[in-house]
Amino acid sequence: MIDKVDARGLSCPQPVLLTLSKMKEIGTGEIEVIVDNETSRENVNRAAGSQGWEMTSVRKESDEYHLILRRE
Repeated sequence: MIDKVDARGLSCPQPVLLTLSKMKEIGTGEIEVIVDNETSRENVNRAAGSQGWEMTSVRKESDEYHLILRRE
């Protein structure tokens, strides 16, 4: 089961902080992060990369971005 971070409606840096917290909690695996603006999408991707996580996919649904982050 994939871990999820629902950061819709939150402004930066909150989506990044929630994502970093989940990354620290699980260590490795996959996380789906849901954000509702481009800035949060970019910031989460940058923060994930700095922690050794890779954004493997981005899916846009209406006004939301579903990011899949992975670290093995």
